[in-house]
Amino acid sequence: MHYIKNIFAGSTLLVLPAFCVINPSEKKDIRRFQIEGLAQGTTYAITYYSEFESVKKPRIDSIFRQLDQSLSIYNPHSVISQFNESDAGVAIDEHFYNVIKKSLEIHQETSGAFDITVYPLVRAWGFANERVNIMPDSAEIQSLLPCVGSEKLRLSRERLDKKIPCVKIDVNGIAQGYSVDVMANFLEANGIANYLVEIGGEIRVKGKKYPDNTPMSIGIETPSENAFSATGIRQVIQVPAGAVTTSGSYRNFRKVGSGRISHIIDPKTGYSAQTEIISATVIADNAITADGYDNALLLIGLQRSMEFLEKHKDLHAYFIYQKPDGTVADTSTAGFTQFLK
Repeated sequence: MHYIKNIFAGSTLLVLPAFCVINPSEKKDIRRFQIEGLAQGTTYAITYYSEFESVKKPRIDSIFRQLDQSLSIYNPHSVISQFNESDAGVAIDEHFYNVIKKSLEIHQETSGAFDITVYPLVRAWGFANERVNIMPDSAEIQSLLPCVGSEKLRLSRERLDKKIPCVKIDVNGIAQGYSVDVMANFLEANGIANYLVEIGGEIRVKGKKYPDNTPMSIGIETPSENAFSATGIRQVIQVPAGAVTTSGSYRNFRKVGSGRISHIIDPKTGYSAQTEIISATVIADNAITADGYDNALLLIGLQRSMEFLEKHKDLHAYFIYQKPDGTVADTSTAGFTQFLK
C-alpha cells in the first residue's frame, strides 16, 4: 500500500497497489511506467500505461520547477512571493493567472468561504513557511482581518493588483490540485490515455490498469475515534476519469493546551474552522476544482455543504464527521455512491 501524506490539504488519500497478470491475448505491448519524487514539500507519483516511455522524470521535475517559480510561497523569487511583498501588484504568468482566476470563481460560489487572501491569518497561526511559538490574541486577529477579502484583488491576464498593501495570498489550498492537472494534461499531450497522477494525496485518474484492463482503485482513510489520526481504509472508490482530493482537519493541526487548531482558517472570523467535518473528499472533472471546494466544504459544515452540493451536481462529495456523542460517522452525496467499489 502506498501511503501519501498531504501537508497542504492536511489529509490523505491512499492509492491502492495494482497487481497485474499478463494477458497473452493483449494485442499491444502496453507497459506500466512509474515516476516518483519529491516536489512542493511532499511526494508525487505518476503511473501511466503506454507502449513507449514517452514521459520521463527530468521533464516532470522541470514542470514542477516552473510551477514553483510561479506559485510557491517558499520560493522568495516566485511570482506569488513578489506579489505578497509588493504594495500594489505584479505582472503574472499563465500558471498564476489560471490559479487566481479559479480561486476567485470558487470564492464567489462559496460566498467567501474559500479565500486565498487568508494568508496573513494562516501565517499568524503558524501554518505558513515560518512557525510561531506564541498564538495570536484577539487584538492581532482583528488587526489582520482588514487585509483579508478577495474583493481586494483585481485580476487581468497580465497582472494581479491589490487595493491595499497588506493584502497577501496563499494558494496552497488549490495550487496542488492545479499542479495535478498540469501533469495530467502533459501526459495526455504526449498521447497517454491511461494514467494516475498523485501529488501529496491529490489525484487525477483516467483509464485503466494494463495489461489486465481493470479500473484503478483509490482508498480513503478513516480517522480514529478521537479524529487525531488515521486507522486504515474506510472506503475504496474507482473513478474512470476525473479528480479526487481530500481536505481534513486531523492531519495538519497545531496543539494548543488540551485543544487543537486546524490549518483551515475561517477568513471571516480569523479563527480555525470549528465544524463537525473531519474530512471532505470531492470528486470533480479536474483537480483544481476538487481541491478548491474540499477546503470550502470542510469550513462551512455538513448541513451547509449538503445544501450547497444539491445545487452543484457536477461535484460529488464524501464526508467523515464527528457526531455529538463523539463517535465518527460518514455520509455522501447521492452521486458519490456510483464510484464506490
